[in-house]
Amino acid sequence: MSFYQHKRNRYLKRSINAAGAIYNHCIALHKRYYRMWGHHLNCHKLQSHIAKLRKRNPYWQLVGSQAVQDICQRIEKAYQLFLKHHTKKVKPPGFKKIKKYKSLTLKQAGYKFLGGNRIRIGERVYQYWKSREIEGKVKTLTIKRTPLGELFMVVVVDSVALPEIKFETGKIAGFDFGLKTFLTCSDGELIESPQFLKQSLKDIKKASRQHSKKQKASAHRERARKHLVRSYEDVSFRRYDWFWKLAHDLTNRFDVLCFETLSLKGMQRLWGRKISDLALGEFLQILQWVAKKKGKQVVFIDRWYPSIKTCSHCGYVLETLDLSVREWRCPCCHCVNGRDENAAKNICAVGASTVKLGNVRQAVPAIAV
Repeated sequence: MSFYQHKRNRYLKRSINAAGAIYNHCIALHKRYYRMWGHHLNCHKLQSHIAKLRKRNPYWQLVGSQAVQDICQRIEKAYQLFLKHHTKKVKPPGFKKIKKYKSLTLKQAGYKFLGGNRIRIGERVYQYWKSREIEGKVKTLTIKRTPLGELFMVVVVDSVALPEIKFETGKIAGFDFGLKTFLTCSDGELIESPQFLKQSLKDIKKASRQHSKKQKASAHRERARKHLVRSYEDVSFRRYDWFWKLAHDLTNRFDVLCFETLSLKGMQRLWGRKISDLALGEFLQILQWVAKKKGKQVVFIDRWYPSIKTCSHCGYVLETLDLSVREWRCPCCHCVNGRDENAAKNICAVGASTVKLGNVRQAVPAIAV
């Protein structure tokens, strides 16, 4: 849900800026406390300290007390993840530019929904555009600011009853992710990715050069920055549109969709921008949401299962298979297996073994044991 453009929106932007100032102050306290005592500051102590400082700072009072608690909890969670995964080169939370601080979260107080797509935040009433009806009891309200300065509202509600798994088409399919082909279906269908970033890379580079040439802190540089942001947003919006259409198409055709668990960070290190442009992780999130709404199921098989090296006809497993080999002949049954299609069939067979199929029929035969 997005807020309509209005001059009173500057109060929300000021509140987000104040939240950014509080966040940076909390980060500074954490770093100072660690230098002095050798361990990180407790979240409850930080909240009580910020509450005392907030009483003497009118600018900080633009942020509600519960929103300040949420900021402290965000930092606490970030430090817990850092301490848990510090050996994997995970960085601790750092300072953020106030202009780039994105969001402000309100919990049980500080807002009230009114009729006619209006909401009261603090002492002011704002009008918003509602993308869908709000179902359930509202738990938190998050106000997000985009790099263009637009304001959006994200509402989190309590658990809504989801439909039970209903098999309508009676079909199950496996999908293999690839660099040349976005998805290979177990029935032989190939789904190519439009690669929106690659299509718009020339325009993005041009906009980036124009932005870098402008004088800092000038109106022309701000205009060039917004043009660059719009170029990136255009890529993101087109990719999301294609993801949503593809997710609805697949869930309309299949009741159970099987995928292989992949290490996307490792693939990112190997192939870089190509993986970011394909954005399989974002697609899977959208697909899972659509599947839940329609009563379908998304299944993930084990990452270490040799789906590519296993023959989908007899189950023979190769010892090694080079990445450059796109087709291979099984030494046991002498069948020629395409690399991606064979993996998709194996993923479908393994995924089907973990699901109560009922009236669901596989698109390919199961692996012989």
